[in-house]
Amino acid sequence: MFWKFRICRLIPVLILTVYGGAAAFAQMSPGTTEIDALKTRYKRPLAIPFPDNAPYSPQLATLGKKLFFDPRLSGAKNLNCASCHNPSFGFEAPVDRAVGAANKKLGRHAPTALNMAWVKPLFWDGRAATLEDQAAGPITAPAEMNGKFADIVRTLNDIDEYRSWFATLFPGEGISRKTILTAIATYERTIVSGWSPFDRWVDGDEKAISESAKRGFVLFNGKAGCAGCHSGWNFTDNKFHDIGTVTEDMGRAKLEPNNPLAKHAFKTPGLRDLTRRAPFTHDGSQKDLESIIAFYASGGVERSSRSPLIRPFSISEQETADLVAFLKSLTAEKTETPMPVLPN
Repeated sequence: MFWKFRICRLIPVLILTVYGGAAAFAQMSPGTTEIDALKTRYKRPLAIPFPDNAPYSPQLATLGKKLFFDPRLSGAKNLNCASCHNPSFGFEAPVDRAVGAANKKLGRHAPTALNMAWVKPLFWDGRAATLEDQAAGPITAPAEMNGKFADIVRTLNDIDEYRSWFATLFPGEGISRKTILTAIATYERTIVSGWSPFDRWVDGDEKAISESAKRGFVLFNGKAGCAGCHSGWNFTDNKFHDIGTVTEDMGRAKLEPNNPLAKHAFKTPGLRDLTRRAPFTHDGSQKDLESIIAFYASGGVERSSRSPLIRPFSISEQETADLVAFLKSLTAEKTETPMPVLPN
C-alpha cells in the first residue's frame, strides 16, 4: 500500500513491453494505429508513490527542500545536495564528474534526482534500496559532502526554526539522522519532470511535436532499439546494463560479483528533461545527444559482459536528427524550482 500525491493531468503508468521487431517498425509511419497503441504505453502516472512510513505532507516536503539546499549539512558548510543535483541542469551537474568536498572530481557523473519516486534501487550501481538510504550516502561520503550526522544534528538543533519544524513534524523524535533523511527523501519524491511536448502528443495533440520527432519515436522503439532499456513513462527499465563504454569501473559487479552481466553494468537512466542534462553516461563521456546516439550505433566495446540488448546499427544523418528531435520533445516546456529561504 502506498500513499499517493496526485499530479494534475497525469494518467496511469503502463510498463513498456517489446512491441514488434525493427522490421515492422520500419514500415510504420507516425500516426498509424500501431503507433497510437504504442504511445499509450508511455503515458504518465497519476500519482507519486510515497511509502507508508513516510506519507506525503506539504510541510514535510518543504522541510526536506530546505535541507536539500542547506550547505550546513556538509562538513565545511560549503556544499549542499543541489551542488551535484542542480535544478537548472535537470537536477544533475553540467560536467562529466561533479566536484566534491576535497575539490576533486568524483568517480562518476552525478545522476539526476528527477522522478526518483519511481526508481529503485538508487545510484548508478544500485547500492541504495531507498531514497532515505541514498540521501545518507553523499552527505557522509568524505569525497562528497563530508558531513557527520552527529555534527549536523547539533547544528540544526541550534537553529530555532529547524528545531520548531522538526518538533512539529516529528513529535517525540525531533532532529535526528532518521528524521533528516525522511524529510529529504520526501522532498526528493516530489521532484518530478514537468509536462513535455511528447506528453501532449501522447495525450492526443498531433501538433505537439514535429514530424521529425514522430519519426524519431519510431526509430527509438524499432531500429535503434532504445526502448529495450529506456521503457515506460520515465524511459528506464530500472535495471543494469553494460552498454560497452570504455571504463575500468566495475559498476554493478561490486554488488553482484557472480553475475557475469553485472561487470561494467550501470543503472539505466531515465530520459526526461534530457536536453538539460548533458554530458551523458555514468562517466559523463558523451558530450551531447548526437554523441550518445553515435556511441550506441557503434555498439561500444564488444565484451562478454556487454548487454545482449546492445548491438551496432546503421543510422543516417536524417535518422540521427529525427532521434534528437524526439529526445528533445521529452523536455518539460515549463519548469519552476523556487529556491527556499533557509532558516537562520
